[in-house]
Amino acid sequence: MTVRLSRIQLALFFMSLCPLNIIGLWWAVGSPLVMDPNSICRKAKRLVGKQAELCQTQPEIVNEVARGARLGVRECQYQFRYRRWNCTSHNKYFGKILQQDIRETAFVYAITAAGVTHAVTQACSMGELLQCGCEATRNRAPPRPPSSSSPRDGVKWEWGGCGDDVEFGYEKSKQFMDARRRRGKSDIRTLIDLHNNEAGRLAVKLYMRTECKCHGLSGSCTLRTCWKKMPHFREVGDRLLERFNGAAKVMGSNDGKTLIPVGHNIKPPDKQDLIYSDESPDFCSANRKTGSLGTRGRTCNSTAMDISGCDLLCCERGYWEETVVSEENCLCRFHWCCVVQCKKCLVRKELNLCH
Repeated sequence: MTVRLSRIQLALFFMSLCPLNIIGLWWAVGSPLVMDPNSICRKAKRLVGKQAELCQTQPEIVNEVARGARLGVRECQYQFRYRRWNCTSHNKYFGKILQQDIRETAFVYAITAAGVTHAVTQACSMGELLQCGCEATRNRAPPRPPSSSSPRDGVKWEWGGCGDDVEFGYEKSKQFMDARRRRGKSDIRTLIDLHNNEAGRLAVKLYMRTECKCHGLSGSCTLRTCWKKMPHFREVGDRLLERFNGAAKVMGSNDGKTLIPVGHNIKPPDKQDLIYSDESPDFCSANRKTGSLGTRGRTCNSTAMDISGCDLLCCERGYWEETVVSEENCLCRFHWCCVVQCKKCLVRKELNLCH
């Protein structure tokens, strides 16, 4: 119990570091608050307006909001697993990252907003929320057949099945993520956060795919019913990482209400682009001020020439080799019915670790 309470207190400390921002609470030190949506509402007294309203009237949606935040954490850690900053949330430095308007923070906001959109929408389709269900298609034009289909094939196309109601997930993500950020009464940081939140939601909403199923006698296809499905979240993460790599640096305009790109002959970022205003630290060495943990002790690839290679990941400090022996399952066999039995094997691995 003592450990749990200390984590809660530390999570709330991160909230104080990041006022007006629920993300710091979600991501801080692997907080139990992330695992328990009731604690989000009970402990986070800073929640007001739409956020507080959701907690009071629709706690089951807050549960999906928390699930979406966890989804965002996992995807961020996957996408940044080979980078100097690897998106770890289990350290006291993370609040410092969120205090900066750097590219990494832009990705955190975007992937969290996307995760909330995805989780809430999926819960609707699975029938786990009373407030929503399948996508309404009553007034929508029938689906278009692919260009390879002939209009003479006699197949009828119509909407059916259970399409994902991404509009509901989009609105709930916006309601919770943007609640304390008021456009028009904000500074450059608020404008940047709102923009990146929206970019994350659009990475889900604008990339819905159409799935169809054939119906007919004896395997014929006289009718195709189609429905809309969200992209897999790994696709969302991949797309946002591309936006991260091409993120645009911006500054505030004279009126303080709009953002303009930094540099000559640079087109303004669109709604799907990620934006930032400050350059990132190099993350090579531990630095409490910037929130950098450094890369000492990180595993690198001595033969790779990309960001996972030892030269880049170790910041040209070099690396040492270490042999690790671990026990893993091997020679697994399936026995009827229904057990898989494995033997234990010792596996030697050669690791390269950054100096």
